[in-house]
Amino acid sequence: MDFRDYDTRLAAYGVVLDDRGRILLALWNEPSEPLWTMPGGGVELEETAAEACVRELREETGYDVRLGRLLGVDSHVVPADARRSTTTRPLKALRLVFEAEVVGGELTQEVDGTTDEARWFRLDEVTGLPRVPLVDVAIGLWRAGRADA
Repeated sequence: MDFRDYDTRLAAYGVVLDDRGRILLALWNEPSEPLWTMPGGGVELEETAAEACVRELREETGYDVRLGRLLGVDSHVVPADARRSTTTRPLKALRLVFEAEVVGGELTQEVDGTTDEARWFRLDEVTGLPRVPLVDVAIGLWRAGRADA
């Protein structure tokens, strides 16, 4: 399929762990059953992926963050019939995953957004959560990044 025959969405997400080894997740409220996801989201036309990641984390969690290194890029294809919008075009989602650390702000909930709760979880709790596959991808990238350091 030619690149002009599908839509592309660029998004940036942050893996944020605190000094107690807990990871910060956001509850995505758009599916019929909400799912935990990585905080982050779509990159606007006028911003860099890093700027979008910082903005999205602030919107979804209330925290100001400083980005660390890019942990990796994940690609995911959504067939046209599985998209939430009415379209005949599939979507290729490109997701940049950054390390991030909290440098200010306080935990708050997003209002009128695609997430409505942010919460810290122990890493061993994550496997029992209803979650999007990106959570496992991001944790895997974070673990691989620690092994490389």
